[in-house]
Amino acid sequence: MAAHETSPDPRSVVADLGRYVTDSPSSYHAARAAAARLEAAGFTRLPEEEPWQHVHGRRYVLRDGALIAWVAPHGVPAGAGFRILGAHTDSPGFKLKPRPGTSAHGWHQAGVEVYGGPLLNSWLDRDLRLAGRLVVRGEDGTPTEVLTATGPVARIPQLAIHLDREANKGLTLDRQQHLQPVWGAGAEGADVLALLAAHAEGGPVDPGRVLGHDVVLADTQEPALLGASGELFASGRLDNLSSVHAGLTALVREAEALESGRRIAVLAAFDHEEIGSGTRSGAAGPFLEDVLVRVAEALGRTSAEHRRALADSVCLSADAGHLVHPNYAGHHDPVNRPEPGAGPLLKLNADQRYATDAVGAAIWAAACERAGVAHQQFVSNNRIPCGSTIGPLTATRLGIRTIDAGIGLLSMHSARELCHVADAAALGAVAGAFFTG
Repeated sequence: MAAHETSPDPRSVVADLGRYVTDSPSSYHAARAAAARLEAAGFTRLPEEEPWQHVHGRRYVLRDGALIAWVAPHGVPAGAGFRILGAHTDSPGFKLKPRPGTSAHGWHQAGVEVYGGPLLNSWLDRDLRLAGRLVVRGEDGTPTEVLTATGPVARIPQLAIHLDREANKGLTLDRQQHLQPVWGAGAEGADVLALLAAHAEGGPVDPGRVLGHDVVLADTQEPALLGASGELFASGRLDNLSSVHAGLTALVREAEALESGRRIAVLAAFDHEEIGSGTRSGAAGPFLEDVLVRVAEALGRTSAEHRRALADSVCLSADAGHLVHPNYAGHHDPVNRPEPGAGPLLKLNADQRYATDAVGAAIWAAACERAGVAHQQFVSNNRIPCGSTIGPLTATRLGIRTIDAGIGLLSMHSARELCHVADAAALGAVAGAFFTG
């Protein structure tokens, strides 16, 4: 069967992915942009602090920069399991410090911390925006959360080659000294928080009422098709909004079929994967377990029936992987050589840094066959330890069989990553087959 034979048109898929990335400069924006798409498709939000009495049909929950959505059929059998696609909404980069405003030598700068493991040099000399959430004291004293996002306002400038003639022989960046972005010039006293308050969603807020903030830097360059035939797609945050988008669009596309199915389809888009997932909205936290338990309780399942359901469940941990880099081929396994356009990657690791086992590999292959797409395998070069994903965390925390897979990229953890358009479309098709299979 030809690769991607039954997939949606790849260019329309990546065009929509590009719109989602543009709408999602932070994890908080990514979760709320996903929620808006779900609402438009007939999903209803369930507040965590209220009782859940009706969990059948199309439902979702928001927790900070994370989202869990599901389709629960009416009449789902008591021990029937979950089909979970897990992904994450955050990306490596820079996060604003608590007192971010500084000025030096006529320049206004924003104090930032490095978040996760970005390719630092890729962020230099790029037009950047600030985006995230503010917690604001309301008129009645109640804290209210609002999103904020500026246009292009900041830049991390490199030192001119004239002042460092050895820069091209090896660039060393001090994380404290060299990575603070410039965002203005002039007299002392410019306020980053005032800038963010002026760009709050729904209209400006009083910066004196800002009680806290979670704000990151984001690249402002629009996603774009590249290549002689437009076969390549360049964008920020493909790791891992490509997977969130694939799961989101598949859940929406297949919702009607899933409502008459025999298992509960779940999209779990976690935050904080890039820093270890150990938060209330991360995969190592209780979010997914909380939601599954509450769904089971609302369905009237006993504890034993819920345990049976978990034993019948599968999680597809969808996260980006690595294509063979043509300039650094020696960094890859000499036999398993993933190529662009040859399908999404099944990720394997002997030390279970990826959670795929032989049974999971068979489930993945069957989903790819149903979707009509080809797939590849990824394994690391033995000299180069691989990263990890939410997969092992989910398998450990819940005992659910877990498969690690995702599209292949070049320049992972760069401010701007690169994939093949056919692979992005294929992942969405496999996600749909996984949910409905």
